[in-house]
Amino acid sequence: MNLSVMVPLLLFLAAVFLIGFWSSRYVAKKSNFLQEYFLGSRELGGLILAMTMVATYGSASSFVGGPGAAYSEGLGWVLLSMSQVATGYFVLMILGKKFAIMARRYNAVTLVDFLKSRYNSKTVVLLSAFSIIIFLFSAMAAQWVGGARLIETVTGMSYTSALFLFAVTVLVYVIIGGFRAVAVTDTMQGIVMFFGTIIILVGTIIAGGGMSNIMSDLAAENPNLITPYGADGSLTPLYVSSFWILVGVGVVGLPQVAVRAMSYKNARAMHRALIIGTIVVAFMMFGFHLAGVMARPILPGIEAPDTVMPLLALEVLPGWLAGIVLAAPMAAIMSTVDSLLLLVSSAVVKDVYLNYIRPDAEQKQVRRVSIGVTTVLGIAVFTMALSPPELLIWLNLFAFGGLEAAFIWPVVLGLYWRRANYAGAIASMITGVGSYILIHTFWPEPLGMHSVVLPVVLSLIAFISGSLLKGGAAYDYENKHLSSS
Repeated sequence: MNLSVMVPLLLFLAAVFLIGFWSSRYVAKKSNFLQEYFLGSRELGGLILAMTMVATYGSASSFVGGPGAAYSEGLGWVLLSMSQVATGYFVLMILGKKFAIMARRYNAVTLVDFLKSRYNSKTVVLLSAFSIIIFLFSAMAAQWVGGARLIETVTGMSYTSALFLFAVTVLVYVIIGGFRAVAVTDTMQGIVMFFGTIIILVGTIIAGGGMSNIMSDLAAENPNLITPYGADGSLTPLYVSSFWILVGVGVVGLPQVAVRAMSYKNARAMHRALIIGTIVVAFMMFGFHLAGVMARPILPGIEAPDTVMPLLALEVLPGWLAGIVLAAPMAAIMSTVDSLLLLVSSAVVKDVYLNYIRPDAEQKQVRRVSIGVTTVLGIAVFTMALSPPELLIWLNLFAFGGLEAAFIWPVVLGLYWRRANYAGAIASMITGVGSYILIHTFWPEPLGMHSVVLPVVLSLIAFISGSLLKGGAAYDYENKHLSSS
């Protein structure tokens, strides 16, 4: 165990705990427990909104699995990863003010709250909650695996011990601090990620003898590594372009990202977040993935791609600086895990328990159930993560695709198409999720594209067809709702 590496990481974890305890005071003080615990009382400023979006979206997939894939595929994966630059821009431009206004009008705390009020359908609510629980379980498992592997590589602990340490750390500050703890720690983690990107990129270039030398070494090993097509030529233009749907435009349909568009305090905060978030995402995605490619001549023959980033930091940087840099992927992983954990908890508590089991539950009971559900979910994900996949990025991307196929059209068309109704939403969700699972299982790259593209198109057709066949039920309901408010 390298103490010079461990000290910065331990200080980082201590700071996370302190923020959790600080945020717990707000949870205790606020009169509306649900608004505070699951949405931070809608008080996020521009910087915090930008950083919580960046940190939530930038995950183990981006900072551990992504550089590992870039190590294997070459510069083509760096190009593919840059489709994520538009994430914050698309989310805040497409959802933006209208989504925040409607969420406040409906008093929505979660994305499913918005869908419930918009479509007035129990089936839509249950399908939404089911989709969030199933797919976000996969996403959370991927993040916990990434966190455990990072700790395992740095400390020499066993995988199970590392997973236990990571799980306890996250559970404590999420359970006691809620959304405010998540948002504030996300800001700290986003700043750590930004500066960690600079340090690892500079350190890697110096260790490799400069960019020209690194590129020459890559070309000598395999000329395809410095082309846009990947090490084996599998990254075709069509396949790379299809990632704009998965990690660019389609991110609008991710509940963990969309809920951020409910939580800012005013339009100025949203505009600042849009600019800051786009710049920070662009820099970090480019920097970490490029470092993953450049690690290949410095550390040849790595068999487990998910260990590339921690091994690279330990190789090219002094111990204390490596500890600071490794806090960046740790921050990315923790910030995504805390958001997903809170989101799945809200799906169980707010969208199922309070809507259909105990609508008259008192604040104390809601508090106990929320904390209990979050704890049980954390333990369940810990158990699932005990048997990790070979490359966690694919588990994470599978979850992304499923959520986008389920939610993108019920959210976007629910905001902008007055004739959208519950029949269209139900048809879209069933078609999207069902076709995605089938295509992902039996036809992984249909027509040379990522498996999410066809389900998103099919779910759009189903949404429009269902809404037109049923008529304007949701439109009538919305008018009634708006006039009464």
